[in-house]
Amino acid sequence: MSAADPFLPQEVIRAKRDGHALGRDDIARFVAGLADGSVSEGQAAAFAMAIFFRGLCLDERVALTLAMRDSGTVLAWDLPGPVVDKHSTGGVGDTVSLLLAPAVAACGGFVPMISGRGLGHTGGTLDKLDAIPGYRSTPGLDAFRRVVRDAGCAIIGQTDDLAPADRRLYAIRDVTATVETLDLITPSILSKKLAAGLDGLVLDVKTGSGAFMATRADAEALAESLVAVAAGAGLPTIALLTDMDTPLGTCAGNALETRLAIDVLAGRAAAPRLLDAVAALGGEMLVLGGLAADAAEGAAKIRAAIADGRAAERFGRMVAGLGGPTDLVETPGRHLAVAPVVRPVLPPAVDGRPLAAPTVAAIDVRALGLAVIGLGGGRRRPQDRIDPSVGLATLAGVGDRIGPDRPLAVVHATSEDAADAAARMVAAAYRLTDAAASGAAARPLVLGRVARSAG
Repeated sequence: MSAADPFLPQEVIRAKRDGHALGRDDIARFVAGLADGSVSEGQAAAFAMAIFFRGLCLDERVALTLAMRDSGTVLAWDLPGPVVDKHSTGGVGDTVSLLLAPAVAACGGFVPMISGRGLGHTGGTLDKLDAIPGYRSTPGLDAFRRVVRDAGCAIIGQTDDLAPADRRLYAIRDVTATVETLDLITPSILSKKLAAGLDGLVLDVKTGSGAFMATRADAEALAESLVAVAAGAGLPTIALLTDMDTPLGTCAGNALETRLAIDVLAGRAAAPRLLDAVAALGGEMLVLGGLAADAAEGAAKIRAAIADGRAAERFGRMVAGLGGPTDLVETPGRHLAVAPVVRPVLPPAVDGRPLAAPTVAAIDVRALGLAVIGLGGGRRRPQDRIDPSVGLATLAGVGDRIGPDRPLAVVHATSEDAADAAARMVAAAYRLTDAAASGAAARPLVLGRVARSAG
């Protein structure tokens, strides 16, 4: 079908249904129809289903990504530094963005981060920021631009202006069982990032019991697809494969994770594994932006920006610029919600007897995320309201020794009954051994790296 022919969405659907490759013009016109409403919901659903079963080649994935990017506003920046960003496929205790964006900004980068809400058992960056009173996670584009320029970073949700065709198609995929295919996952993720006008992108693709891609093979396939399509779209991108068989941070729950991020930035708390992830991803972002010679130098710069308080200052400026408290970094306890019931979860007996030296051997991390949802800290349905105060704190990691002064976790709940239910789920999620572990420090965080030159 040429650009001069009458556009018939059903012919595009028929071609893909029959296994033919779609031309760039056909894909662009179909996506334009998604954005302006001339493609019906039934046609969009049939299009998604045809792709689900027939797949897309690399050229088609690139074309779909670019068409969805171009369905709305594509930002252009005039800033005195590189524009870089990070995307995570989601995990439990993943508070990386709240530290990473201001740390990169403190090193000379600009980070216009468009994030999402919680999905399934994983927490969402926007839900964490919504725990901050007054924070506007969906400002207009003018405010977004202003805060990025002033603070060096701004973390917001997808606006109506950015990749509207993706937003419509995703809503249809969500109710037609066509979410789980790389041919549609990849363009959905990248179209929004490309619309943000980036100079470079780093991807955190997680694998393990707490990740959507539980197997290493699935995570590698997603990373390869994302990097290949980004390269085809002209966006320099690298992906790190990271472990999610143990919680990334020590908290899961929106106000708890936000408080942890602030306390790490302010030097009041330590979260070594979380900080390692921030340094690894941030180091790669600085390399892509020309602000570091290699990842090791970049990681050292990120750690220094957090250690000397420059990242905390940028975070505070971002929060204030988007409507939050001006003293959040200094006094987070004045502003973040606190649950009325706080209870430690101690290790259960094994085979009817207590362990002499209980040590964490393995964790069902997804179950911890589901426990947070059960407490009210996540959504069962899209319209559900989240209670920012609830969640799990001081989560034990693989290799940690458990005892009276080191519980599996501390439950933060709104009622005793909710705390009881969460405590049972937490206890069931941990597998303990009676021998001292070889040490969690030896457990690698970064499992692999995928890169390709942009073309």
